[in-house]
Amino acid sequence: MKIIYQIGIIFALCWVSEIVEALLPFSFPASVIGMILLFVLLALRVLKVEHIREKSDFLLSNMAFFFIPAGVSIINYFDVLKGNVGKLLLICFLTTILTFAVTAWTVRGVLLLMNRKRTDGGRMAADEAAGDGQMAADEAADGMKEPGKSGRQKPEKKTEGRREYV
Repeated sequence: MKIIYQIGIIFALCWVSEIVEALLPFSFPASVIGMILLFVLLALRVLKVEHIREKSDFLLSNMAFFFIPAGVSIINYFDVLKGNVGKLLLICFLTTILTFAVTAWTVRGVLLLMNRKRTDGGRMAADEAAGDGQMAADEAADGMKEPGKSGRQKPEKKTEGRREYV
């Protein structure tokens, strides 16, 4: 019964996205509308992941199966594609390189933002709360060296007779 409920939710989202696509004055893929709708429902917590987890895991694990019809249909249009094989291969190669570059740039940007956020307050607050124990743990984690032997020095700030790390 649980699987039928999950399939019903997914089919209902697909059906609503088809209706939205038909009502739009411009062409837009219903599958993308469905994904956006699913994202919005999950983000607003109207729909919980548990409501669709099993069926979506099944669909994701068998995703390659859904590419078979598209791959087979290429054979029907082989005469059209025969003259453009070089162009298609070049496009595939360039888009692969572009995808790698954009992904690397995005990961680098996210890491920079995370490090900036960590040094702007989150890490300092944790160090102040933990005191010397946190510094010793950080030093021990650096190269698995003995605490105090890493050579890394944190600047000290004196405040009313007690030591704080900046």
